[in-house]
Order: sequence, then structure tokens, then C-alpha cells
Amino acid sequence: MNYSTLQLFIFFGMVILGTILTRALPFLLFPEHKEIPKYIKYLADILPFTIIGMLVVYCLKDISFTQSPYSIPEAISIVVIVVLHIWKKNTLLSIGGGALFYMVLVQYVFL
Repeated sequence: MNYSTLQLFIFFGMVILGTILTRALPFLLFPEHKEIPKYIKYLADILPFTIIGMLVVYCLKDISFTQSPYSIPEAISIVVIVVLHIWKKNTLLSIGGGALFYMVLVQYVFL
């Protein structure tokens, strides 16, 4: 489907406006001199862990214990992620290393 130049400008304008709005809104709602509500502080503390939990569930929802490779690559990758995180205490390294290890497993080991 081809879009006209005007449609593309409107689309990208809306994307830019949405991005700017979501970046600026917290600073507008909670200026530096204003106290942040306890509920917002609670959400800031709990949401990162909640999102990671949701991502884990989403990533593991389609694995099969009854068909080859019997979810072995996923289990090994989870162990690698946990070991990396306990060892280095670096979330980016844990997730990146585990994802890379999983890709190597499914591409080269468990064909």
C-alpha cells in the first residue's frame, strides 16, 4: 500500500508528538519542587520487576515438554541467565548473554 506524502507527514508527526508527550509528561505532572505521590513511587519500584516477569511468561508460553527438543534449550538458557546474573549482577549482561546463548543452542546444537 502506498501512502501520500501528506499521510506520511501526519503519521510521523503523530509518532513524534506521542514520543515527546510521553517523555515530557512526567516532568510536567511532577515538577522538581512537588512531592511525588507514594503510589507513583511504589509503581516505579515494582513495575520493572513486573515487566520482566511478564516477558519471561511471554517467552516461555509456547514451549513444549512433549516434542523434541523438550524445552531443553530454554531450560539451559534460563540457568545461564541466572548464573550470569548471580555472578556479575548485571541485568544487561544476563539477558543479552542468555539470549545469545539460546540463539546458539537453537541454531547450532538443537537442530
